[in-house]
Amino acid sequence: MRQHVQYCTTPDGVRLAYSIIGKGSPMVRTPHWFAHLEHDLESPVFGHMLLGRARQHSLLRYDARGIGLSQRDNVEISFERWVSDLEAIVDCAKLDKFILLGLSQGAALAIAYATRHPERVTHLIIYGGFTRGMLHRENLEKQKEALELACALVRNGWGSDEESYRQFFTSQFIPDADKALQHSLNEMQRVAATPQMAERFVRAIADINVAAELSKIKIPTLVLHATGDLRAPYSFAQEIAASIPGAKLVPLESRNHIVLAHEPAHRVMSDAIADFLGDKRLRGPLPGTATVGQRLEAVVGSLQRNWLLKLVVVAGALVSAGLAFVQLWRMLRQ
Repeated sequence: MRQHVQYCTTPDGVRLAYSIIGKGSPMVRTPHWFAHLEHDLESPVFGHMLLGRARQHSLLRYDARGIGLSQRDNVEISFERWVSDLEAIVDCAKLDKFILLGLSQGAALAIAYATRHPERVTHLIIYGGFTRGMLHRENLEKQKEALELACALVRNGWGSDEESYRQFFTSQFIPDADKALQHSLNEMQRVAATPQMAERFVRAIADINVAAELSKIKIPTLVLHATGDLRAPYSFAQEIAASIPGAKLVPLESRNHIVLAHEPAHRVMSDAIADFLGDKRLRGPLPGTATVGQRLEAVVGSLQRNWLLKLVVVAGALVSAGLAFVQLWRMLRQ
């Protein structure tokens, strides 16, 4: 799916890049710190989620200040600036009413916006979200130690060719992904932000706290969360759903913070969003998953490889037997 990148200027003069893809009623996805407009759609980690929403909606995405294609230098990073940026983006795009989708750290941003502008949000979708950053959770001293460790890893290796530093985050986001997918997310981190900006994001995220805002939300709300999420425990989703009047919680059977295209949880998530919004459920292969033809081709290829291996083994056995017979024949003739 092709996209056209546009730009918006915030009240404090920062240039933000945004894009709208798909057709249908508008949906806005709040940004997260692994984002990059040019790479998201091609990403095997994020692409299926974006393309799935764009099949039935006009999906607006934007890179946060300091990230991706948005202005990276001379920008203030704070939660209040992030809320102000969302306000500027939807005004620039001339969106009156829209569905608001908050993923991971973007969930808190979506919650804050929904409480301040309830007249503009028709539906709120929270996926893999949390309301309290590390500095507002239990065991504060332990959380502070974990925060400093994360910042040290970012400072020392985020922008290098050595993936082990970024793998620390990837192993929490998609622990059950294969090496190719993990490499893809490692690279996404590197192109999304500089080490300096990534550390500023980590510290700003740690200071998020919108827990008190939850009870103020009167908008229809859907909460989606992986039950085995290592990055944001499932209990965070239970807290959100229990605190928003009438919210619906849908568990996703996965350990991945970002549900992958091939997981059964991908279909559960897609159907839950469609039902919540009153859309038709997507039929056939979901974006990012193999078609029937591709699956058959893979099976045939596997069978061919297996038969070839068996033929090699049989041939080797025949050769060995033949050599043994020749040796035995020579011994009997002596």
